[in-house]
Amino acid sequence: MAFPKSFLWGGAVAANQCEGAYLTDGKGLSCADMLKGGNVSTPRMFSPVIEEGVYYPSHEAIDFYLNGTVEDLYDGLLMKDMNRAVDILKEKIEEGKKIRVIGDYDIDGVNATYILQQGLAGLGADVDTDIPDRIKDGYGLNQMLIDRALEDDVDTIITCDNGIAAMSEIAYGKENGMTIVVTDHHEVPYLEENGEKKYLLPPADAVVDPHRADCEYPFKGLCGAAVAYKLVEVLYRVSGKSEQEVEHLQESLMENVAIATIGDVMDLVGENRVFVKKGLELLKTTKNEGLHALMQCTGVDTANLNTYHIGFVIGPCINAGGRLDTAKRALELLNASNRREAVTLAADLKELNDSRKEMTEEGVEEAVRQIESSSWKDDQVLVVYLPECHESIAGIIAGRIKERYYRPTFVLTKGETGVKGSGRSIEAYDMFAEMSRCRELFTKFGGHKLAAGLSLEEENVEVFRKRINELADLTEEDLQMKVSIDMRLPFPYINEELIHELKILEPFGKGNGKPLFAESKLRVIQPRIFGKNRNVLKCRLEDQQGNQMEAVYFGEVEDCLQQMEKKQIMSFTYYPSINEYMGRRTIQLTIVNYQ
Repeated sequence: MAFPKSFLWGGAVAANQCEGAYLTDGKGLSCADMLKGGNVSTPRMFSPVIEEGVYYPSHEAIDFYLNGTVEDLYDGLLMKDMNRAVDILKEKIEEGKKIRVIGDYDIDGVNATYILQQGLAGLGADVDTDIPDRIKDGYGLNQMLIDRALEDDVDTIITCDNGIAAMSEIAYGKENGMTIVVTDHHEVPYLEENGEKKYLLPPADAVVDPHRADCEYPFKGLCGAAVAYKLVEVLYRVSGKSEQEVEHLQESLMENVAIATIGDVMDLVGENRVFVKKGLELLKTTKNEGLHALMQCTGVDTANLNTYHIGFVIGPCINAGGRLDTAKRALELLNASNRREAVTLAADLKELNDSRKEMTEEGVEEAVRQIESSSWKDDQVLVVYLPECHESIAGIIAGRIKERYYRPTFVLTKGETGVKGSGRSIEAYDMFAEMSRCRELFTKFGGHKLAAGLSLEEENVEVFRKRINELADLTEEDLQMKVSIDMRLPFPYINEELIHELKILEPFGKGNGKPLFAESKLRVIQPRIFGKNRNVLKCRLEDQQGNQMEAVYFGEVEDCLQQMEKKQIMSFTYYPSINEYMGRRTIQLTIVNYQ
């Protein structure tokens, strides 16, 4: 994307970011390496020499980042209520009680549902699944789902990727004699009284969510599928399964955790790096017929599989079922028992995703038209009402509008009952917290700092737009898009060895983005647009010493081409990689920003 006219270059770095890499490649000790760990009651201290048996955060953190394995993952029993959930499920399995897994209709919920279904079935449980219909049922656990379970003589419900906010629904299930276990990863709802947060936990028999205020699990950034996996793994161990059986569980289900982690846009730090790194390895040779068929159907090069393919190719197809039809089709794909069934289901999901893309483009165009012709164009928080838009793509459109205007954005649509919507935010704006300040306007809401969902009455649309902006206190600086670079990188320093070393930092994604480099005063040579859809721009870039590099750009290529033809000398941010074509290897820069 192009830098805005008011964009200011700047940079900052901490000493430990430069020093880091404890003893890697013969690096000597740095100041950060001599700093001992501490806590609230124990101050961090420097030591003149490395002391045996003492915790030095830089040593372990860097090693975990670069070399973390499955063996380094935390014990799921560290989660609050995990022991209660395991005891309940172990007892229900032994008694032959009917258990139902109820997940969400997105990529995280579908994979979490599959993980619990497969894990419990592997322990001999009488288990089935249900996933709400986005339109008919809405998000999360509701009374209709509980009534369906009661009609089917279900004894126990276990939620995944939902349930933490289902206070009244869970109370209803309990009143009707059901056992309910919640597994979730969303923020716990709260009321603010006298400046203090009072957290509201649902009245379930067990609530497993690392975001609980009383949960001491060290890593809070797990997706719903990862929480579900942790539960299944602990259940296997306490049920007396052998290490070989636990390892088989890991090999069969960790790829689903990876897909969900990437697809739900979780930060690729801590345990998530291990899940994704291991999951991508397993996916390259997956034994899951459905996933194999989907990768073939979408043309994914499994040998070079990475987070991009999950986030932008496979993931959207899995999500398409829940958006335009039913998420149960994606679950059927994961459960496909033979090649023929898998191929058919994969083709259907790809077709649904192609339709979703067309609908999204139409929705974005209408949203932009509304904004540009409105009196609220300059609002700090954009609230766009698209009554005719399919509610399933509201979040995607909100994300696109947020990127275009760099404003927190809500896109609302007209549902079967009232108005539904999704929001996407910027770093400086805690969307869930701000919505909590006007919760009385919603019939239902939930989400994270950067994304949220809501329901409200149509007469409250304008009230909501006014109120959410009255509450907003964003500064001009907050609303200025920021581009952070890791360093200036002149062309002579770019070689295959450097690119190989950068690959050690993978997997890349949210929270662990590709290193971003920059160079200025580059001459643009022969820019031209390629591709069947004219969506790829190629050129050569030349520095002031005459060094040249091939470059490619995948954004708004027409705008970029105009700028290149007009200016010829420009500044760029980029990431270097190896381009292999017809047996020829060349270094290629992928342009991210230009000015």
